[in-house]
Amino acid sequence: METIALRFYGKNDLRLEAFELPPIEDDELRVSVVTNSICMSDYKAVGLGAAHKRVPDDVATRPVIIGHEFSGSIIEVGDRYREKFKVGQRFGIQPAIFYPGREFETPGYSFQYSGGQATVNNVPKEVLEMDCLLPYTGEGFFKASLAEPISCIIGAFKSSYHHILGSYGHTMGTKRNGAMAILAGAGPMGLEAVDYALHGRSKPRLLVVSDIDKERLNRAAEIFSPAKALRQGVELKYVDVSSGNPVNELLSLSKGKGYDDVFIFAAVEELVTQGSRLLAQCGCLNFFAGPTDTEFSANINFYDVHYNGHRIVGSSGGNKDDMKDALGLIASENINPAVLITHIGGIDSAADATLNLPKIPGGKKLIYTHKSLPLTALKDFKTLGRDDPFFAGLAEIISKNNELWSAEAENYLLENAKDIELNR
Repeated sequence: METIALRFYGKNDLRLEAFELPPIEDDELRVSVVTNSICMSDYKAVGLGAAHKRVPDDVATRPVIIGHEFSGSIIEVGDRYREKFKVGQRFGIQPAIFYPGREFETPGYSFQYSGGQATVNNVPKEVLEMDCLLPYTGEGFFKASLAEPISCIIGAFKSSYHHILGSYGHTMGTKRNGAMAILAGAGPMGLEAVDYALHGRSKPRLLVVSDIDKERLNRAAEIFSPAKALRQGVELKYVDVSSGNPVNELLSLSKGKGYDDVFIFAAVEELVTQGSRLLAQCGCLNFFAGPTDTEFSANINFYDVHYNGHRIVGSSGGNKDDMKDALGLIASENINPAVLITHIGGIDSAADATLNLPKIPGGKKLIYTHKSLPLTALKDFKTLGRDDPFFAGLAEIISKNNELWSAEAENYLLENAKDIELNR
């Protein structure tokens, strides 16, 4: 079967190509991909090429398909898995497969025929043996694509921990009914952390979200309003810290007691230092942001670590259980991953978007792999719709949904956008 895929040949070398997939083996599946969201990890991998630990040394001669946040439906099942998987079944994928002895192999980085930026791909035995192709029963393929970044949020919340002074026992997870601060939290991933804090298993009593961007804070308050949060039993406050003394201002909101959980959503040295000063006794500082600088460091008061029980953690990605939790929360509509999406496009826009990802403002760039479409910001739909009926239709749909992407918008795009065509 022929596929059209974005193949990765080495450092900054991405090529959109049509080629024939090999027949699947008995222990493999073939899937039709509908959506793939671009991750900053894709940008980092492409920038490093074969030097990346998950990318094969021979990638120049055996290119891989890039993209690991993908969803679609199964179109062919190998004999070994006919009882477990069915043609037509929708799925999400946990790309961190941790295959014994080969823990650095991952779809989207490591396999010739398995990656999200493709119309069709073959799911290898490693993914299936580790039970990392997961059923998805919710509405909208895009939501399952975004389950992977949400699983990272869930994993971070689980990795925080607390104890009582004088006790060596640790309680894993954020503190229920505690005080939580999310610093640099008005961006897309911060918003999803807010969503999970409000609708997850361990809600805080006080949730404070800070940022230096007033416009982003206003938008966050439109999506997750303090009034709605209060109905969930959470006092939610958004704080502009672009001026003044952020530590004093945020401490005042906790009545001087500090925060049981502080999350850092930007790799900024000053932010880490501020976060450590905001911790309550036995509080936990969770460094969520992934720095690109291998020497990144920040000043932290180790007096407080020693005498006040401050704890410091970080996590990278989620595991299979986190992914299952994410898919379940999405399918039950307890959380809405649409808050992550700021751009949509077709597979012919994926290479440029990946190579220039840090230069493109906003949050997640969602690719519809069977479509030809320039990468377009949701906020531009209305303007483009003045001359283009396609974007006019999308603008009307998202206007009914607080300007967020939706299953209705996805269905409209799949029915009306131009199909990708590519000659060999």
